Amino acid sequence: MSPARKPAAPAEIEFVTPDYWEDACRHLVKKDRVMRRLIPQFGDARLQSRGDAFTTLARSIVGQQISVKAAQSVWERFEKLPRKLTPANVLKLKVDDMRTAGLSARKIEYLVDLALHFDAGTVHVDAWKDMADELIIEELVAIRGIGRWTAEMFLMFHLLRPNILPLDDIGLINGISTNYFSGDPVSRSDAREVAV
Repeated sequence: MSPARKPAAPAEIEFVTPDYWEDACRHLVKKDRVMRRLIPQFGDARLQSRGDAFTTLARSIVGQQISVKAAQSVWERFEKLPRKLTPANVLKLKVDDMRTAGLSARKIEYLVDLALHFDAGTVHVDAWKDMADELIIEELVAIRGIGRWTAEMFLMFHLLRPNILPLDDIGLINGISTNYFSGDPVSRSDAREVAV
């Protein structure tokens, strides 16, 4: 089954409800005392998807280590450079134009490498739906500028994979600390135990 999708809001954000979402929420409310309290508070929360795989990953690279507002501004300028945002069109862009859009030299290198991987077919987008999470992560982290955290976020928010535990996500670790450990520091093994 494919996920239920609501109409896209402006700025190409699409709110998505994966097939497993309602069952997962019911399971967590039944089995976890903290989730029993939190899920009703945020019950209308949904995942947000932004475009195709290439666009999603390009946007992740553009947004690295800058504020959300700055990332949005740079992204809007960058995506206007090609007539259509495709790997082949990104490879045709001039470096000076990309710099004028606000991209650093490093991010330009990363975006070009991403476009090269997609253009050459070294990422197997059409096979991802049948591939194991770790195999997809391996493919993605082979691209310069994409680390494990970005790959895990991609699995959750683009491919809608369940049971992803991004232990490098500071928001997740802080949320576990606040809600399960009264704000005390949390180790990766503590976070794993909570997730089981």
